[in-house]
Amino acid sequence: MGLTHMQIKELLDENRAHECEGVGPGKVCVRIAAIAELPSRFGFFQIVAFYNNKDGKEHVAVVHGDVSGKENVPVRVHSECLTGDVLGSLRCDCRDQLETALRMIGQMEGGLLLYMRQEGRGIGLVNKIRAYGLQEHGYDTVEANLALGFRDDERDYSVAAHMLESLHVRSIRLITNNPRKIEDLTHLGIKVSGRIPHVMPVNEYNRFYLETKAVKSGHLIDLNGKERLAEQADYPFVEGMREEVLEVLLASQA
Repeated sequence: MGLTHMQIKELLDENRAHECEGVGPGKVCVRIAAIAELPSRFGFFQIVAFYNNKDGKEHVAVVHGDVSGKENVPVRVHSECLTGDVLGSLRCDCRDQLETALRMIGQMEGGLLLYMRQEGRGIGLVNKIRAYGLQEHGYDTVEANLALGFRDDERDYSVAAHMLESLHVRSIRLITNNPRKIEDLTHLGIKVSGRIPHVMPVNEYNRFYLETKAVKSGHLIDLNGKERLAEQADYPFVEGMREEVLEVLLASQA
């Protein structure tokens, strides 16, 4: 069972004139704009549309079950990928990650997926295609972003953090392979109580992309299928990583 009609009314009423000091350095303020049912091939969901004062983009939460006031809610924060999500590109694992997450959440008692309009790790669609062109000349994804004048990852999770707060989610189990995502959300005040690994099958077109994610961006992906032994201290430490974030990563490997 999802959010009840009364819960939906209460959420819409409290968000209708919502104003706050904002989340993160950019003082991002988010409010719920609309809620509707979303039956899908992956399960029955409700879709929640958000307004925000940061980027003017329409981000959504795809919610299964009643997550309001709940602890340890399974959450996938998925960044938009037109080429993968819509066109089925094999150059990335985005569509596989999206569909697998929705299918997984749809079979659980409750959970949600935040669909964030952050194409190309936040550099936009045109620049992502430019990066593709550079990759065809031997650059990896990190090198291509840097060559275009961007950081490895330009995404910001302030909007995502406030979306979770607006849905009254108390703590989450993050569906991710990316320690930076845990770090960023934790820094923004989201309690991340655990991690659910989210590794997709490799194909000949995305192997180099996934290898770069693992080697240069610290994603918890082992393309060789090697067992990680408990005594191996080879967790990808991110500079400035806080103790509570490391605890989440260590617990997820236990």
